[in-house]
Amino acid sequence: MSDDNNIPNPFGGLPFFNDMMKAMAGQGPLNWELAQQFAQIGAAGDTSDPEPDASTRIAYNALADIADMHVREITALSTGPRDTHTEILTTTRGKWAQRTLSDFRPLFTDLATALNKRDTPGESPDDPMIAMLNNLSTMMAPAMLGMSVGSMIGALAQHSLGQYELPLARPHTSEILIVSSSVDSFASEWDIPRDDLRMWVLIHELVSHAILAAPGIEEGLTALVRRHVSAFSPDPEALMSSLGDLDPNDGDAMANIQSMFSDPMVLMGAVRSAEQAAMAPVLDARVAAISGYIDYAVDAVSSRLLGATSPIAEAVRRRRAEYGTDAQLIERLLGLTTTRAQQQRGRTFINGVVEREGAGALPRMLSSAESMPTPNEVDAPGLWLARLEIQ
Repeated sequence: MSDDNNIPNPFGGLPFFNDMMKAMAGQGPLNWELAQQFAQIGAAGDTSDPEPDASTRIAYNALADIADMHVREITALSTGPRDTHTEILTTTRGKWAQRTLSDFRPLFTDLATALNKRDTPGESPDDPMIAMLNNLSTMMAPAMLGMSVGSMIGALAQHSLGQYELPLARPHTSEILIVSSSVDSFASEWDIPRDDLRMWVLIHELVSHAILAAPGIEEGLTALVRRHVSAFSPDPEALMSSLGDLDPNDGDAMANIQSMFSDPMVLMGAVRSAEQAAMAPVLDARVAAISGYIDYAVDAVSSRLLGATSPIAEAVRRRRAEYGTDAQLIERLLGLTTTRAQQQRGRTFINGVVEREGAGALPRMLSSAESMPTPNEVDAPGLWLARLEIQ
């Protein structure tokens, strides 16, 4: 017995399992219900996730009026539609996770579609058990993808302060999410004045919002990330192969198993392709330049409003380094590299441009994909400036 996709159902003779397998086969490339459930569970964690009160939201929007004016002046970019800054929505970790999963759904759908590609049918395996397990793996793939993606987003929500934890544009251009309880907890743990940290987070979010909404970002970064996730090579036998490589007599066998099952790349059978390797230098260069621009503008505005000696930016970077694993898993899937070395590369490029031509030259790289620096130009900003002058 086969389902509508011509995948033999190994439980066709068992009514209960047959219905369950048919439901799995018909759920699409990624089970979004499971993704939402696991995102919610991961975001909740072991600590409270309180709903912000109205006074907190009002306080953030009052600070945003101040931050917005300086962000516009430093970047010469709009921070919202019709020349008004975006609304600040204070929210919970759980709602942040649900919104993030929804905003990045096209990316994860592309990923799931790539990983569910099936080779042109050839001869079936001679061993019926192997054939059954292969078919079962295919049917379970959407559920595994849903659990993996949801878990990663939920883990990221545990540490996110604002909407732009990753340097990716969001489709909702009229509002910005702030996880206010996480901001206040971070301020308390690191002994940072609460209002200062709130202001810094707003500056970072408004700068990111303005830069990532620029015309060149869609084709220059977002489209490239979608190409990257669509270029994964599926390997449905990756998990079984990894299990086969384990030595049960090894004293660290259990730890190795736990590590394997916490790696979504193994669970999803995602294998980096030659196409991804070829586009990685370009993607790295663009992420470095854009992240460097964001850091430069945030530091410039923060210096005005919080003082040049404010330790907040470094505290945030250290905090991210401490929980980096959660972000790195998402970054590996999306092809983003935001290591300290990569961030320094971007800052060096931006500083080089500013030293030669001033900050007014920076928005030019956001005008189109072609205006963004190449890998060589990121390491030699004079080359980028020379190329733009020729055009």
